[in-house]
Amino acid sequence: MAVTDAPRIVTSRIGFDDSHTLERFLATGGYEGLRKALTMTPEAVAHEVDAASLLGRGGAGFPAGRKWSMLRKNPVSYLVVNGDESEPATFKDHLLVERDPHQLVEGVLIAAYALQVSQVFVFLRGEFALGLERVQAALNDAYAHGAVGEDIFGSGFSVDVVLHPGAGAYICGEETALLESLEGKRGFPRIKPPFFPAAIGLYGEPTVVNNVETMSNLPWIIRHGGAAFAALGEGRSTGTRLFALAGHVRNPGVFEIEMVKTTFADLIHAPVLGGGIPHGRELKAFIPGGVSAPWFGPDQIDLPLGQDEVAAAGSMLGSGSVVVMDDHTCAVRAAWRITKFFSRESCGQCTPCREGSGWLERIMERIETGSGREEDLDLLLDVCDNIAPGLTWPPQQTTICVLGPSIPSSIGSAIQMFRDEFLVHIKEGGCPYG
Repeated sequence: MAVTDAPRIVTSRIGFDDSHTLERFLATGGYEGLRKALTMTPEAVAHEVDAASLLGRGGAGFPAGRKWSMLRKNPVSYLVVNGDESEPATFKDHLLVERDPHQLVEGVLIAAYALQVSQVFVFLRGEFALGLERVQAALNDAYAHGAVGEDIFGSGFSVDVVLHPGAGAYICGEETALLESLEGKRGFPRIKPPFFPAAIGLYGEPTVVNNVETMSNLPWIIRHGGAAFAALGEGRSTGTRLFALAGHVRNPGVFEIEMVKTTFADLIHAPVLGGGIPHGRELKAFIPGGVSAPWFGPDQIDLPLGQDEVAAAGSMLGSGSVVVMDDHTCAVRAAWRITKFFSRESCGQCTPCREGSGWLERIMERIETGSGREEDLDLLLDVCDNIAPGLTWPPQQTTICVLGPSIPSSIGSAIQMFRDEFLVHIKEGGCPYG
């Protein structure tokens, strides 16, 4: 097992029962990164993030420093933090907002200083009741401590941070739909171009949108330097990353591991991580980056946990969620449930997604419940091809956002890998797994 001894960058306090409190945060180096950043120029802070090669941890994997640099020539009006973690089986940001909210706040303040913005919005999923409570408490304590508000730590820099609860819509994880929601409108993704947040964002002004985990890395990067972060991992995939491991493993949970130097096999089977598949069963398939990602089989378990390595194999690390399916899993049922989720969460703005998702869900349901026809397999693939032409990865766009073209991933993977299971459902009139 190649589990490295990389430092814990965003989970160093998780072992403390009071990790969410200001007292514990200050006792373990809290706000030291912010204090250091305030002695540097904003450009120097941004340079350290550039040097770290920190890829965004929200799903797209766009370099955070490059995203910031797109706006440095123009004044940035707003910083928005995306905490609408809504992908099924993804719960890494949930851990950070509940267990170390001050770390998030400190990262937000460092980014605000680097970008020279005076207004920040932290958008958290409404169902994160405890997380919302703890982030608000952390903000209140940070204001009282002098870390937020007017003249932070006597530096002359001022910023206001507002916590905004979402209303439970998956589509608001898409950054432009999130901005629409923040503006009090329905969460419809915006057409890009022209509505790239860097150019026309919140209230029509230049806006940076970053993920919770991305922000939580910043205090460590500023304290230890971008080069120290970049020394971890390999290639473009630097540093450590949180992975939410779920499904058929002995130890489901959130694990912080060094990128590239650790494999899916390590994550799933290492005793200190997933602990292997229970009940003596074998691996059937796994989803490497959230349920919108194409599936992998046992032959790809030795792939490194790296952005480019997984992309080259035909999928993505995406939201940082790894779902393990053992050999007693019904592939048809798994793909149907994923499709049902996307059909329910489609915002309805684009016809291929609105109509195609419901059509696919109905076909999948009738196959799973024993009423399918053999020609349904070709029909499924035909509908998928109309939503994402060519069924390639990354998918071809027919909709404003990527929700629609992501829907065929699970269906295409299941049919390609387990076509015989579909035929058994159809010919025997039901699921062989009961």
